[in-house]
Amino acid sequence: MLTRKQHELLTFINEKLSETGVSPSFEEMKEALDLKSKSGVHRLISALEERNFIRRLPNRARALEILRLPDAMKAKPAPRSATVVPVKGPAAAPPSAANPPSAANDVLEIPLHGRIAAGMPIEALEGQNMLSVPAALLGPGEHYALEVTGDSMVEAGILDGDYALVRRTENARDGEIVVALVDDSEATLKYFRHEGQMIRLDPANRAYDPMRYKPNQIRIQGKLAGLLRRY
Repeated sequence: MLTRKQHELLTFINEKLSETGVSPSFEEMKEALDLKSKSGVHRLISALEERNFIRRLPNRARALEILRLPDAMKAKPAPRSATVVPVKGPAAAPPSAANPPSAANDVLEIPLHGRIAAGMPIEALEGQNMLSVPAALLGPGEHYALEVTGDSMVEAGILDGDYALVRRTENARDGEIVVALVDDSEATLKYFRHEGQMIRLDPANRAYDPMRYKPNQIRIQGKLAGLLRRY
């Protein structure tokens, strides 16, 4: 049997999924149940998971799936899953148990590893933060994000404060935008090109000059896969 609070939370989640197809936030759940902190919500969610009433969908922000409902609630079936709608993308049909939201609307969480210079190289800061990203912006492979600082890539549409979404790779072809680690200490976001026996990192701003390095000075850390901008 569920406790009163567990039943209230399950009812609230079910109603939100039925109405919008999007899981309520922890703040919304806290307010709906008149709890003092979000830790109480976490405990209730965990209890419902242990009893196989709901499950959290991995690597998705604010995504819960209702596995079953108490007999008293079965008159109101919930959609199978819910995800955050991407920042940009086609409008989805209203979700239902027979027509759950498309996986293209998923939001993934990828590591946010500090800042990356789009001007002169700066130290690449490693961090433990995560960034929620619409799955539609990412292709196959492992990804991470870096916050852009500087203006040397503005002519490529990459602005100061943007989040560069980077696919991990150690290889790049001429003309690709890469995260290049210089002398194992500084990282920069630039166009990658070979120039004779040298590696040339080109900005996308005529106010900046290309930077040239010996091949052993440069290690490719990834290629630009997408860009996220917050307003």
